[in-house]
Amino acid sequence: MQHFRSLDEVQLSSSWVTIGTFDGVHLGHQQIIKDLVQEARKQDQTPVVVTFHPHPAVVLGGVEGPYYLTLPEKRAQLLADLGIEIVITHPFTRRISNYSPEEFIARLDEHLHLEKLWVGYDFALGKDRAGDARVLNKLGGTFGYQLEVIAPYKLGEKKVSSSAIRTMLREGNMVEAARFLGRSFSLQGEVVIGDKRGHSLGFPTSNLKVPEEMIDIQPGVYAGWAAVDGNSWPAVTNVGFRPTFEADFPPLRIETHLLDFSGNLYEKQLEVSFQVKLREERKFDQVDDLIAQIGRDVNQARRILTKEDQKPDFSLKTH
Repeated sequence: MQHFRSLDEVQLSSSWVTIGTFDGVHLGHQQIIKDLVQEARKQDQTPVVVTFHPHPAVVLGGVEGPYYLTLPEKRAQLLADLGIEIVITHPFTRRISNYSPEEFIARLDEHLHLEKLWVGYDFALGKDRAGDARVLNKLGGTFGYQLEVIAPYKLGEKKVSSSAIRTMLREGNMVEAARFLGRSFSLQGEVVIGDKRGHSLGFPTSNLKVPEEMIDIQPGVYAGWAAVDGNSWPAVTNVGFRPTFEADFPPLRIETHLLDFSGNLYEKQLEVSFQVKLREERKFDQVDDLIAQIGRDVNQARRILTKEDQKPDFSLKTH
C-alpha cells in the first residue's frame, strides 16, 4: 500500500476510487472497501481511497476536544488490510469545503482518471454538501466514470456509524463497539516514564502517551491486548485519574500492565486494545486493598483473554 498526503502527489492513468472520511474503518466502511477491491481486481484496476484529515466535522462543525477513532496512519493500515493499494489522505480545509462538486470531481479526475466511483448511500461532497448521489451520477456522464452507491450497513436494526461507536466508547461499551468496528477498539502511543508506582505495587505498568485528538473512552479498568515490536500480550489497562493516590483530578492517564512480560518499553510505540470493561475506577482506603483488587483484575482478564476465541485483533487481515 502507498500512502500519500495530498492529491498533488499522485498521478494515475486510471483508477477505481472511493471517497470518505472512513474514521474507524468500521463494518459499513469495510462493506464499501471490500466490494470496491473485489470488483477492481476482476478488472485489473487500482483500488484507491481518498480520505481527509482533519475530519470535516472538526473543520466545519466546531467539534472540540478528542474526537478521532483512528488517525491517518492507522486508518491507512486498516484500509491496506482490506486490499486498498493507494490511500490518499488529503488535507481538509475551508477552501476545499467551498469547492463545488464539479470542481472537486475535476480535480480528482485530473490526478486519478476516474473510471468508477464508489460512495456510501449518505455521502455528499462540495459546498453545502451539494454533491449527493444524484449529482455525482450526473457528473459521471461529464467526466466518464460510473457511480456505485452502497446501501447502509446494519446490525439488526442499528445502523453502523462512526458517531454511534464514539458514543459506545464514551460509555465504556467496548463489546458493542467491537461489534460495529469488526475488531476491538485500540489506542496507539509512545510509552513514557511515569512515577513507577506500579512497580512498587507489584504490577508494573506502561504509561501510554496518546495523541490528544484521539477519542476519550470512559475511565475504568479494561481487559485487552498490548502490541509492541510485532508481539502481543494480554493486558489490563487502567484509564483514569488514580483516585487512591491523587487528591485532585490530574490529567487522565492510560496505564497498561502486560501480563507475563518483562523488559523495558520506554520510548517504544505501544498499541493497546480494549475488549471488555472489568470495573469502574475507584478510590481505595488502603493500598493493600488496591493491590488485592488489581490481582483480581489480572486473574479475571487472564480468564477472559485465554479463551480460545479471544485473540489480538489489531488488524483486519483475519476478518
